[in-house]
Amino acid sequence: MRGPRFRGPGGANSECANPPERCTDHDRDDPEHVGATRGLPTLGPEGTRLLRLLDDTFESWGVGAGARPMTMPPLLPAADLARLDYYDNFPHQAVVAAPLDLERRTTAPFSPDSGTFPAEALQPAALGLPSASCYAVYLTHQGTSVADDTLVTICSWCFRKETHYEGMRRQLGFRMREIVAIGSQEHAETHLVDFTARVRAYAAALDLPLNREAATDPFFDKGSSKALLQRLTPVKHEFLYEDLAIASVNTHRNFFGDRCSISRESTGGPAFTSCVAFGLERWLSALTRRYGSWEAATEAVLDANARMRADASLAAGPVI
Repeated sequence: MRGPRFRGPGGANSECANPPERCTDHDRDDPEHVGATRGLPTLGPEGTRLLRLLDDTFESWGVGAGARPMTMPPLLPAADLARLDYYDNFPHQAVVAAPLDLERRTTAPFSPDSGTFPAEALQPAALGLPSASCYAVYLTHQGTSVADDTLVTICSWCFRKETHYEGMRRQLGFRMREIVAIGSQEHAETHLVDFTARVRAYAAALDLPLNREAATDPFFDKGSSKALLQRLTPVKHEFLYEDLAIASVNTHRNFFGDRCSISRESTGGPAFTSCVAFGLERWLSALTRRYGSWEAATEAVLDANARMRADASLAAGPVI
């Protein structure tokens, strides 16, 4: 049986016998390859279309459940992320941003040899590039009271420093669609149950075999109390295609409600939160590996969406 053919993110003219992240048959100066080894690959028209189609699909799930679509800033105050223990738990993934110190332009110039500015050329880094979309949601709601059934959906650029980068599987910058629940404990828990079922049904419609596994966040200190707690009481489950996690469901109990002073209108106590996350580029990687080309992967998504709509109509029954 002939094996699948893989296309690079550039589209039809970039077909080769390897998946995009392992392709060596093309001119490395092509736009599809520039930055790939630095965790900054680009997408051509076909990949862009599929990414938008997937994001529209996941967003519609959230909106259909009552989520408010919002847009979050690409940077967050480092002080706010520190308040959420981000730099204690994930310093190895953290990426920060700092402006140039103009008074040191001549004494600490850009180095063409290393391709970097020296540390002394920068002002203190007061901005952080978040590694997940949901941080901004909790910080946006800090100091507010919310209804017990609050839902928000967002898609943001996220950033993670990695030991190595690999095509669409592991990137420095990537997009994450999330559907976030804030409110009562029952609401946060039901949110994960409902969307676990939704992801499983969608995977079946796509004929994309996924395994659901308990997981832990990649804590820097594997022996920390938080890392141990996650191993004893899993709060994160991932959906994996082969060895690649492409979606996850996460419960945070009332941690963010407490740290961000988000209270429940009904009780005045701290809100509970949970989120469902979709790594869009990782979905691209999984689907192109499964179907062999952008075109076939896109057709599979369109067919699955139509099948899901038909099933939803049947479940709703006739309108009287």
